Amino acid sequence: MTTTTERSVTFLPEPIPEKKLNHFVISTDDHLIEPADMFNGRIPAKFGDRGPRIIDVNGVEAWKIEDQVLHNMGLNAVAGRPPEEWDDEPTNFQELRKGCFDIEARIHDMDLNGVYASLCFPSRVAGFGGARFADLEDPELGLACAKAWNDWYYEEWMSPYPDRIIGLQVPWLLDGKIGAEEIYRNAARGVRALSFPEVPSKLGLPSLASGHYDEIFKACEETNTVISLHTGSSGMLNDVDKDLGRDVFVALFPAYALLSGMSWLYSGVPSKFPNLRISLAEGGIGWVPMIFDRLKYIESHAGMASTFDGWRDKQYSPTEVFARNFYFCTFDDPSGFLLRDRIGLDKITIEVDYPHADGSWPHTQPFLKELLKDIPRDEAEKITWRNAAKLFSHEVPEDIASGERDFRTTIDWSTVTS
Repeated sequence: MTTTTERSVTFLPEPIPEKKLNHFVISTDDHLIEPADMFNGRIPAKFGDRGPRIIDVNGVEAWKIEDQVLHNMGLNAVAGRPPEEWDDEPTNFQELRKGCFDIEARIHDMDLNGVYASLCFPSRVAGFGGARFADLEDPELGLACAKAWNDWYYEEWMSPYPDRIIGLQVPWLLDGKIGAEEIYRNAARGVRALSFPEVPSKLGLPSLASGHYDEIFKACEETNTVISLHTGSSGMLNDVDKDLGRDVFVALFPAYALLSGMSWLYSGVPSKFPNLRISLAEGGIGWVPMIFDRLKYIESHAGMASTFDGWRDKQYSPTEVFARNFYFCTFDDPSGFLLRDRIGLDKITIEVDYPHADGSWPHTQPFLKELLKDIPRDEAEKITWRNAAKLFSHEVPEDIASGERDFRTTIDWSTVTS
């Protein structure tokens, strides 16, 4: 048991939901903050106290795994808190809005925001790309942690509301065969996505082109499991001056996505597995038309000089493979929406990013109303939910999608006056 110091935080008044939704929404990038009891009863006793557990560090709760101490960072969970209190300081669970880690509260927060379904990435314990467990000194413990994380997501996060939560799992990265077995295990129970590090070699893991993960990719292809790549899941960019502050890294999120997308494209993975679907989260869409233009240009210029050095796909060009295998998530990108046909109208999805500082909660509805005001309704529906439903094989009842039946069952409308 931990003993945390009483600290003063501010929670904003409860949001007032809109009775009439502007848009039906499936968010392809949200997060959960792993709850303190996530691993209870899920890690074999033989590992003793080396498995993930909550400890007290100077009055603040933190995770400990082996010798690693990991605090929940403030900016990872600011939903319901005033901006003047947003920072990178370690936080206690009681300082977070309950929807960060409690599924009942999360569904209510989705209802408040008019969001029907959500794909939730890991946070501090597993890392955005789920690579934390591969970094443990004891690989056997690491595998047990990965399986426990996946079991918790399925049992406690997804299963109570399978219509509202899209199944996601973290990978086992040290062994392709075992990693593939975990994909099949979770796909059999309806898990549709795999959180994977953007560029594994940046984390000291084998490269995408090495073939090390091919059995994992084959399993994803065979089970229609989407590979979801979250910006920053392989660490920060190191190509800028070190003394610029954290905002420069946030500004460069689209650059992370661009570099990640090109790493996957030229690794040969999507050519080797042509039915693999790769979704880039929190990288936006503004860069996509530019890279399409660049890919097309070098096919008849610089690329010809080396006969596409490293490009071994004899049937499809880089442009064609990129258009076929990749999907793109965005918050806003108004300039990008002007070129939605160039990007591929069927390849764009919306993200809310609850409970992060970049997120649109609890104002996603008015935000999307303004953002998509000049886009035809049928196209807007693809962007806000139809593309996501198809990508993640997430069925939506027609009467709910049409608004005939309200999915927001946690709201007492008799108390809502607006």
